[in-house]
Amino acid sequence: MRKTLNFFGALFLSFVLFWMASCGHQTRPHQAKRRNGSIRTVIPYRSRDSLIIAHKAQVLDKTFRRLRRLTGFNGVILYAEKGRIILEKAYGFRNVRRHRNPLQKDDAFQLASGSKMFSALAIMMLKQEGKVNYDTDIRKYLPGFPYEGITLRLLMNHRTGLPRYMSLAQKEWKNKHIPLSNTTMLELLEKYKPAMYFKPNHGFHYCNTNYALLANVVEAVTGMHFEDFIRKNIFKPLGMGSSFVYTMRHDSTVPLYVNRGVPGYYHRGWRWLRMTNDYLNGVLGDKNIYCSVGDLYKFDRSWDTFSLLPDSILREAFVPGSPHYWRRHDNYGFGWRIRGGMDSTVYHFGWWKGFRSFNIRDMKHHKTLIVLTNTDRGPGSANFWRIIKADTLPLGNAKVLARHFRK
Repeated sequence: MRKTLNFFGALFLSFVLFWMASCGHQTRPHQAKRRNGSIRTVIPYRSRDSLIIAHKAQVLDKTFRRLRRLTGFNGVILYAEKGRIILEKAYGFRNVRRHRNPLQKDDAFQLASGSKMFSALAIMMLKQEGKVNYDTDIRKYLPGFPYEGITLRLLMNHRTGLPRYMSLAQKEWKNKHIPLSNTTMLELLEKYKPAMYFKPNHGFHYCNTNYALLANVVEAVTGMHFEDFIRKNIFKPLGMGSSFVYTMRHDSTVPLYVNRGVPGYYHRGWRWLRMTNDYLNGVLGDKNIYCSVGDLYKFDRSWDTFSLLPDSILREAFVPGSPHYWRRHDNYGFGWRIRGGMDSTVYHFGWWKGFRSFNIRDMKHHKTLIVLTNTDRGPGSANFWRIIKADTLPLGNAKVLARHFRK
């Protein structure tokens, strides 16, 4: 009975808003037409779109309030269609344990593996400048690298077969109070040369080592620190004022906490605890980029407007790197996962030390969903895929944002 009343209440409210919008514009001569002696009001697209967007925002807000109640969702979300932000809202707290300091829309969260999108874009920029070649052995850029046949393309597609640097460091990096850097990570690989999983280009293996090495290449080729390159060439041109790359480059010991951005939390027993820093946070390329949802949406839009690179370069990011890989439904391009069974849909999720991030782009229907959280638990990605798969909004004057591509 309550659901029925809520439905008719929402229907009545929509009718009132529609009637008010009609009345507000019917006195304008260019928006009214006389027919059979009466005046027929023409509702402008802007008014109609506003009603559609307001209703969709209400539905989304209800969804995330429900997820907060049922799963403890704590984070900030942004959903957009056809270049319009439908909902951008924060749910929960910076201090998860004490329920203090409400989150703000411009708070910066650790993207975890979502950082890989930026690392791949950095290499693509260097390719556009003629400074690197995707298919050249990376020993051209990193002379001491101990493995043969590894190229930038294989690194970005996760087809190198390289061992996990985190497992190597866990065993061989003796003092965990000292940050591990990209330089020392490479030195460990050169010194111990652990066995590979398979020969280069003989399989797919998602591995953080691949994207950490991309940061090494950026620094070797440009002579710049990785964080400086990202700030100068991506953050600044796009106006991503809340974003930064966390680094311990100048720290001799690991600080107790990451002192920038939103703190991360993990759940133990019956309570939330603030996540402490980790020596592995000294390695860049595979993680450690912090963004707000608004900044990440600016990054998202740059792929549609080609403001950083031309379409001919950007489209390569969405080409499946393992066209014959059958074990998983999805594929991997340059810093993006490619969704199987959904035309022109790419995404990347991240999980690391008290943070989870979700970024989904349906380029065919011009939808973007960004969810950033500062807890290691919460709703699963199935909830977010349902949002993306919902009916596309009938917004007027839709603008073409991205070209169709085929897998």
